Amino acid sequence: MSTVDDVISFWVDEVGPEGWYAQDDALDAKIRERYMALWEKARAGRLCNWASCPKGCLAYLIVTDQFPRNMFRNDPRAFATDALARKCAARACHLRFDGQIAEPARQFFYLPLMHSESIMDQDRAVRMFLLRMPETGASNLLHARAHRAVIREFGRFPYRNSALGRETTSAEQSFLSDGGYGLAVRRLQQAA
Repeated sequence: MSTVDDVISFWVDEVGPEGWYAQDDALDAKIRERYMALWEKARAGRLCNWASCPKGCLAYLIVTDQFPRNMFRNDPRAFATDALARKCAARACHLRFDGQIAEPARQFFYLPLMHSESIMDQDRAVRMFLLRMPETGASNLLHARAHRAVIREFGRFPYRNSALGRETTSAEQSFLSDGGYGLAVRRLQQAA
């Protein structure tokens, strides 16, 4: 079974920033092969002890928030452990565990909030990037604001509708047809 150190070493050192946001079928397959059982264990509530320290929280957040997005693209399971990740992230930020993790890995404490369809979580994600990642967080702050703008406009992420079996409204379809999330980012860049 994978350990906290194994998860962090793999995601932070091996995959690294250049791979975190890339869509790569080979990486997705590698994560499924290597970490599916660990994710299932987390989903069943059997990794909660990892969240008792900063490094453990980081690994837990990678397993519950990042890995499923790679393992299950266009599948509802991509979001199945989001609530676990949000709960851990909120607690970790309250205890300031995030401040004990160096940037850029610190961002994984805030991404579960940014992935939430709650405007309160979105506001908190923007604050966290603004206040707690001042050195390397400019790009993350832009993306946090873009996520928040989508939630403000639609109350949910329209690009998840298909995976979650939700009906897409005509306004959401227009947004998706015009570039979706990329459009939200461009709007913010043009407004700056």
